[in-house]
Amino acid sequence: MPRTAQQADTDNPTGDRRRDLRKPLLVQRVRLDDGRRVFFGYAKNISQNGMFISTVNPRRQGEQFDVEMTLPAPLEMPLSCRCEVAWTRDFRKSSDLEPGMGLRFLDLPDELAAKIGAWVEADEARSE
Repeated sequence: MPRTAQQADTDNPTGDRRRDLRKPLLVQRVRLDDGRRVFFGYAKNISQNGMFISTVNPRRQGEQFDVEMTLPAPLEMPLSCRCEVAWTRDFRKSSDLEPGMGLRFLDLPDELAAKIGAWVEADEARSE
């Protein structure tokens, strides 16, 4: 069933509703695997609790699957965890916003989440 514009707006978090700072990523290829099919998308930003995947075919809100990617420098380490689709944004010709989906990390190890959080905060401090 198509969503209304109001429903789409409530599905998309604004910067004011985000709990954590986000770090833009140079486009990083991400592998998503739900056991039935493998999907490749591109991570555009990340926080210690989730990331945005740019895609014209987002998964449905609430879907869960495994995500694998390699974090860029200076972290340069693999990220592999279970994620849940927190929100989606469909393609619209009239919008400047990229289509895709916001993912929430479900079982990211605390140590890796802390490293991502520190990396994002350090980058934010440098840009102020």
